Amino acid sequence: MNHLSTFRFFSHELQLPCSSCAGPVSTWAELACRKQQRNKESSRTATMSSLSGKVQTVLGLVDPEKLGRTMTHEHLTMTFECCYFAPAAGDEAVAVNPFQMQHMHWLRQNPYSCRENLLLQQETDAVRDELRVYSQAGGGAIVENTTTGLDRDLPTLKRLAQDTGVHIIAGAGYYVDCTHSEATKSMTVEQLTDVMVREVMNGADGTEIRCGVIGEIGTGWPITDSETRVLRATAHAQTRLGCPVIIHPGRNPAAPAEVVRILQEAGGDISKTVMSHLDRTIFDEGELLEFAKLGSYLEYDLFGTEMLNYPYNMEVDMPSDSQRVQTLAFLVKEGYEDKILVAHDIHTKNRLTKFGGHGYSHILQNIVPKMLIRGFTQHQVDKILIHNPKHWLTFK
Repeated sequence: MNHLSTFRFFSHELQLPCSSCAGPVSTWAELACRKQQRNKESSRTATMSSLSGKVQTVLGLVDPEKLGRTMTHEHLTMTFECCYFAPAAGDEAVAVNPFQMQHMHWLRQNPYSCRENLLLQQETDAVRDELRVYSQAGGGAIVENTTTGLDRDLPTLKRLAQDTGVHIIAGAGYYVDCTHSEATKSMTVEQLTDVMVREVMNGADGTEIRCGVIGEIGTGWPITDSETRVLRATAHAQTRLGCPVIIHPGRNPAAPAEVVRILQEAGGDISKTVMSHLDRTIFDEGELLEFAKLGSYLEYDLFGTEMLNYPYNMEVDMPSDSQRVQTLAFLVKEGYEDKILVAHDIHTKNRLTKFGGHGYSHILQNIVPKMLIRGFTQHQVDKILIHNPKHWLTFK
């Protein structure tokens, strides 16, 4: 009896189970396939157990209880040149050098029409000073959402964490389609998945500094083919890692739900996923509640941004901070206080205090007192700032 006959004999007698169906294994190739699948499952279990119950910062794993008050969507060093918006006719001269007192209002209303304003990476010293103020104001952690396509700088994030004592969690993955390189656009879902897993498990951008979330994963509207592949890869990586995910949805009320659909179909865990920028995306209370039922975290992350015209979608009326607080109160009243997260999404120079902006401490110093005046309890505030971020950021 030859080897294959021997295998067939014993597989027939023992009815070796196939992992994908009820039938017996009948070839060496199938046996090898099943073994490879078991190895993947074993590797996945080992991966999840090595991070389980911890939060991964740029300085290493920490106990979730050590995070404290957390801003879940910020940028500390990045470029936003991908989203430059040409100034209106007649504003060209102001746009060249708007960092003067008489031009600061123009800059607040037109932050994306000055190229210099989009280079946050030039202001590391100012950001360091602001993080120290943030810590003194009671801030403990920041999720840094800069991903591939926005000039992620992990060594700088590590130095900022070391210098300030603020826990910084870095983001893995890819931003919107216009920042995808040709190499990225040619990658398969499996290849994209492997990249994101490596960025969390081994380190990103040629460093050993590991990301602690996947995202912000960028999507536009409509969602492109490249963005769809990235979303599917995000779901696959999340399944392998048990990690938190954060999404940048397109600027359309239907965009968040469509992202959730794609993630769910690919096996993503929506309960560990944050939907960002809802304050510029869903305005109707009925639509908001319908989306909330899908189970993601609901992030209001543009606190401090108040502009008359939003250039990326002129149909959007950007809410004020007071209106944001009112929406949070509505969500609490409807039973979603366990799913609310807040932040500023600072990504341009003009929002730093160095340039007359509100800085990273605005929510702690100004919004929290407003919330308490408007009827939030301290327990509810702590849920939004401490407990919800902690639960989201903890690996399964």
